[in-house]
Order: sequence, then C-alpha cells, then structure tokens
Amino acid sequence: MFDPKIPESGNSLAAQAGPLIDRTAEKASAMAHRGLDAVIEGTDHLRAKAQHAGDSTVDYIRHEPVKAMLMAAAAGAALTALISLLSRSRT
Repeated sequence: MFDPKIPESGNSLAAQAGPLIDRTAEKASAMAHRGLDAVIEGTDHLRAKAQHAGDSTVDYIRHEPVKAMLMAAAAGAALTALISLLSRSRT
C-alpha cells in the first residue's frame, strides 16, 4: 500500500535538515576561530616571555660579566661530564 503522506514527510524532514546543517556548520566554524585565536594568543604570550627572558639575560651579563662567565663555564663543564658519562655507559 502506498501512503501519500510519506513523500510529504520526507520533504518536511529535508526542509528541517537544511537549517540544522547550517547552524551546525556555523557553530563548527565559530569553534575553529576561537581555537585559532587561542593558539595565536598563546604564541604571542610565549614570544613575549622569551623576549623578556632574553632581555633579562643580556642585562645580567652586562651587569655581572664575571659571574655570567663563571656560570657558563660551570654549565659547560657539567654538560661535558654528563655527555662523557652517557657515552661510557653505552659502550
């Protein structure tokens, strides 16, 4: 038996689906934009922190050159010792 209401209900569902799909696409686009904005803001924040750290380091070296040189030498010696220990344990 053929029910004449079936094609009408199919058209009704299709008419309702269009706006629903549009709203869903708009929400997805808005979420993508918010995510991108958050990434850009985070990148800017990290860039500013790195710039501040660099500036602080340059200021410290300018005001305390002997201490800065001794700390760099100590860090280099520590890294050399660590690399030496690691290379011995692998052989």
